[in-house]
Amino acid sequence: MYKIINKSVKRIDVYEKVTGKAKYGADINYTHQLYAKTAYSKYPHARILKIDTKEAEKLEGVATIITAKDVPGNNIMFGKFPVLAKDEVKYIGDGVAVVAAESREIAEKAISLIEVEYQELPAVFNIEQAIAEDTNRVHSEIEDNLIEHSYHLLRSGDMEKGFKQAEIILERTYQTQFADQAYIEPEAIIVLPDPYKVGVGIHGSIQNPYSIRANVATVLGLKINQVKVVQSTIGGSFGGKDESVMLMAARSAIIAIKTGRPVKMVLTREESFLESSKRHPFKADYKVGAKRDGTIVAIEDKIYVQGGAYNNKAMFVNWRASIHAAGPYAIPNIKTDIYGVYTNTIYGGAYRGFSAPQIVFANESLIDELAEELNMSPQEIRLRNCLKPGDEMGTGQILIPGKIPAPLENIIKDICKKTDFESKRKKYIKERKSSDPIKKGIGISCTFRGAGLGGEGIDTASATVTIDIDGSILIQSGLVEMGQGMRTAHAQIVAEVLGVSLDRITFCNTDTSITLDSGPTVASRGTLAGGNAMLIAARKLLERLHKQAAIMLDCDIKGIVSENNYIFNRFDGSKKLTFEEVVEECLKEQGLSLSAQGWYTPGPEKLSSETGRGNAYPTYSYGASVIELSVDTQTGKINIKKITAAYEIGRAINPQIVKGQFYGGILQGLGYSLTEEVKDKDGYLETKNFDDFLVPSSLDMPEIEVTIYESDDPIGPFRAKSVGELGIELIAPAVANALYNATGKRIREIPLNLERVLLGKTLRK
Repeated sequence: MYKIINKSVKRIDVYEKVTGKAKYGADINYTHQLYAKTAYSKYPHARILKIDTKEAEKLEGVATIITAKDVPGNNIMFGKFPVLAKDEVKYIGDGVAVVAAESREIAEKAISLIEVEYQELPAVFNIEQAIAEDTNRVHSEIEDNLIEHSYHLLRSGDMEKGFKQAEIILERTYQTQFADQAYIEPEAIIVLPDPYKVGVGIHGSIQNPYSIRANVATVLGLKINQVKVVQSTIGGSFGGKDESVMLMAARSAIIAIKTGRPVKMVLTREESFLESSKRHPFKADYKVGAKRDGTIVAIEDKIYVQGGAYNNKAMFVNWRASIHAAGPYAIPNIKTDIYGVYTNTIYGGAYRGFSAPQIVFANESLIDELAEELNMSPQEIRLRNCLKPGDEMGTGQILIPGKIPAPLENIIKDICKKTDFESKRKKYIKERKSSDPIKKGIGISCTFRGAGLGGEGIDTASATVTIDIDGSILIQSGLVEMGQGMRTAHAQIVAEVLGVSLDRITFCNTDTSITLDSGPTVASRGTLAGGNAMLIAARKLLERLHKQAAIMLDCDIKGIVSENNYIFNRFDGSKKLTFEEVVEECLKEQGLSLSAQGWYTPGPEKLSSETGRGNAYPTYSYGASVIELSVDTQTGKINIKKITAAYEIGRAINPQIVKGQFYGGILQGLGYSLTEEVKDKDGYLETKNFDDFLVPSSLDMPEIEVTIYESDDPIGPFRAKSVGELGIELIAPAVANALYNATGKRIREIPLNLERVLLGKTLRK
């Protein structure tokens, strides 16, 4: 049916990357550039009494040193982030001064010569301290430690009635950790002073160029159009290259304007761990009620999310979490309350999954625990309660049907049959009593995920498609390629619409002076929103080409088709026009524009702030995974043997890229489940590099089998839905459930490292 989409074509940006020709942020250099380094706080919470830069300024090669007093505009950016701390530091990653020097080495030496006098202040280091009565305050201007606008709720049904109907009630608490995105490329920024607009041009490893543009303009006291942001090739982000890059850009921009010279700032890995955002830790208290037949009648949860010293993501993370907190189940009575709290620690931000890995770990562990109490199979309880098309979610939204009558139900049945889940589960329970210290286990988890931003924000996106005189095509998107394969998916969409081969299409990096604001590249919306914008732009051009071709072929436009680089009349194919012939006629003879802009606006999804009810997302994707493992009960070491996963995603624009996204997400999920934790002690960072963080390598990759289910969901381009984040969120609960199957020990906290598994209990305080 399709010529280009739904095919595993080669990525259009692969050559430059594998040959080393692609320019990453740190690869960009300009003549006479300065090198900038930040001096960080000495304490998690302290008053700044004095900053002495005199000795550092004397060092030969130091061009300038800035502090908060040098910020020309607003020193506070979105989320309470100060460009540089002025009167108070609130965590050890706060910057107090920035040195710009002729070399990186000189800048680093100058930093060591800056003397700051502090007065230590009482601090808050964890969720329990943040919510305790009469506790210390992270931000003195607010009356408690709750992050503004971060509280979200969901109310559905009658909780009192629901729990009265319940024949069994469970109450459990689950906890998750700070986790770093662990991208290979550290953050890099270079800022150029712009003599024409008296502004700046910012280049670097930038995930969200439009938010950086707006915030830097505020800091500099400039109009937004005086700040230009150009994305360089990005070596991974997963949500992380946002706030830290925003701070780097603002600091470097102040220096660039002050000195009139380009300013480059590249973080070391230790600086990246210190200053970049992390996945928020969750503390989730759940209460669930069910009938003896496994029907869940009520679920109540109160969740606290550790935001750290500053936070511009908790309000969005918590919003999504409130929608998904009860899991992919048809439950008539739901009560969810979720809060973000400030602490004097590293801060939480976006990381692939955006609250789902934490929430799914909690609710899918809970479902298994409930099944155990009811003496039911984990498969059976999920099939009895899982959402089906036509069901009403807790928000009141009715799920739309598709060609797959019940996607999640079918996926669960198929994956359990494929893995022989039931017989293995029973076998491994019997083998717990054996003397062999190596135990085997199998576990399941399932999920659903709202596509795009939904009620978090309007999913608008822009695209520009331009056909040149030789028939080559340039595509430009307001969203950012970060390695996820978005450019290739966009190119496939355009090629399919125009009926041309993929080799005609090239791309350029996102540039805020050229492309329109498409919002952040988050929420798995690159193909959903950005692809729809490409589809709209390409269809505009197709109409222009077909109108001209109809004139050239002297036929009705309704008969014109584009295929295999030709345009012809389907009813009389004796004469075929090449794509170039029609393009040349449009441009040279008729003076038609062959550049078109696509602007996708699905309209806002709205929920009641009083009840959390309404249409949260335009549509949903579904997934399930089964994990098979072994565990050494003498050491606590878990070995993942096989992961079988399946996902319903509408349609795969490029199946191989889609599977690659799932493989990568699954491996990240394993790291999150087993080893990765950014630790701090009393606000001081203990995990400072990858040697402490323990990211899984290729040697840790188990056997993985991924199945893609397609449907006729109409929301995305050619029916494609969200992909990027589904893979990661299923893994932690499936591992925890498999571990329980193997040992009979339920651990309600991740990561499931050697100590927790060996002791079989929670260690975090």
